Amino acid sequence: MKIRLIAVGTRMPAWVETAYADYASRLPRELRLELTQIAVATRRKNSDIARLKQQEGERMLKAVSERDRVIALDERGQAWSSEELAQRLARWQQDGLDVDLLVGGPDGLADGCLQRAESRWSLSPLTLPHALVRVLLAEQLYRAWSLLANHPYHRA
Repeated sequence: MKIRLIAVGTRMPAWVETAYADYASRLPRELRLELTQIAVATRRKNSDIARLKQQEGERMLKAVSERDRVIALDERGQAWSSEELAQRLARWQQDGLDVDLLVGGPDGLADGCLQRAESRWSLSPLTLPHALVRVLLAEQLYRAWSLLANHPYHRA
């Protein structure tokens, strides 16, 4: 199974790339985590933010396969515990579909992305920097896998 993190933003600090790569590399071969970066639409003083967000969303949806399960990262989504994520991960693996996690740009996800998603996941009621979200997602996916594999990484 492949999990693709499809995220708006292409210029991340080195610490983000290092931390993301570290957690992604810990996952087993049968549970690959891949990053697809979408360029942020250029914002100017009088930009039409709704239009720019829609453009970002269209580029994100082009990266999604019709067969993929799509999960939108959204502050208004449902919060999942690490154990709940592990249960979902187990179901996803059984279903045999690839999973796409959508992370929007500075103004969030386009309506089209939210409509395409089968569920919305909130990592926190806090507003998190988009760079940190990448690291947090990779770590939580590794933690969920470790729970399923009875690996000692996760200690309740």
